[in-house]
Amino acid sequence: MAAKESAGILLFRRPAKGFDVLLVHPGGPFWAKKDLGAWSIPKGEPDEGEDLRRCALRELGEELGSAAPVLPPTDLIELGSIRQKGGKVVHAWGAEGAFDPATLSSNTFALEWPPRSGATREFPEVDRADWFDLTEARRRILKAQIAFIDRLQEQLEGGLI
Repeated sequence: MAAKESAGILLFRRPAKGFDVLLVHPGGPFWAKKDLGAWSIPKGEPDEGEDLRRCALRELGEELGSAAPVLPPTDLIELGSIRQKGGKVVHAWGAEGAFDPATLSSNTFALEWPPRSGATREFPEVDRADWFDLTEARRRILKAQIAFIDRLQEQLEGGLI
């Protein structure tokens, strides 16, 4: 059985000093009280046969909402892939863009909650989004995804972008 895959975008901006990246916090009851080490890049699973770059761009829009930046696939910066603790392979690209976290309007998912109650509730896929400098982003993001921040920083500081 093949490992599950996701594709996502690590959005960045260039404030007066350094770089900031946009991270999202997963919605739903399992993540409600988790913060450090729980945030992620906006990402999701590709549809059957879907190009991973296109999936990453689609997921950016689904997780951030209609105010998400529209990015051409040619502007994406290859950040490679990582394998998360649970085995999922995540493919990522960096992109410079603007987003106001106050405009977040994520897709939702249905979940039986509380467990075994028979009641189904809707939860946002993402309940928060925010910009973090690279040091704080490394504290907030899932451990395996730190590699994406490191790879983006190398390219930005190396003048490759």
